[in-house]
Amino acid sequence: AGDEDGPSVQATPGRAEVFATVVDTFLEKLVAAGSYQKFANCYRCFYKLQPEVTRSIYDQFISQLQTSVKDEIQEVKNEGNLELLFNSLDKMVEEAKNQEEPAWRPSGIPEEDIRSAMVPYLLKHRSYLRKILKEKEEENRKVAESVLAGRDRIGELQQLIQARKHAWQ
Repeated sequence: AGDEDGPSVQATPGRAEVFATVVDTFLEKLVAAGSYQKFANCYRCFYKLQPEVTRSIYDQFISQLQTSVKDEIQEVKNEGNLELLFNSLDKMVEEAKNQEEPAWRPSGIPEEDIRSAMVPYLLKHRSYLRKILKEKEEENRKVAESVLAGRDRIGELQQLIQARKHAWQ
């Protein structure tokens, strides 16, 4: 009963989570690359005069840099509708796991690629047309039999009319 109380845990993180992790890792490495020591070395004269102010400027700079990068990434995510696309891609990947046959991949030869895509469709269409043709041929055969039966009946009626005409005269 305790299994259902907790949140469901995915076996693999979704693409949105992976993207967020990549961005966070990038920010961490960016901050590490621009360490306070490197910043202070660049502004050595200023650091020697006022180390506290230098530290304050560095902290503000790093804070602004992180905020700016996060805002820019968020804007890209919003403009590109990345959350929806990531979720859609995750859903496609999950659905594809149940497929038994491998997905189609281009061979690099356009003639073969189009042939491999079109031949099954054309064979299916040919089969459909043959089925329709057989149905129409059967229908035409029945109509032809009906016409012949009608002609025979007309011939019989004409003979009957002739016989009655002769009998009446």
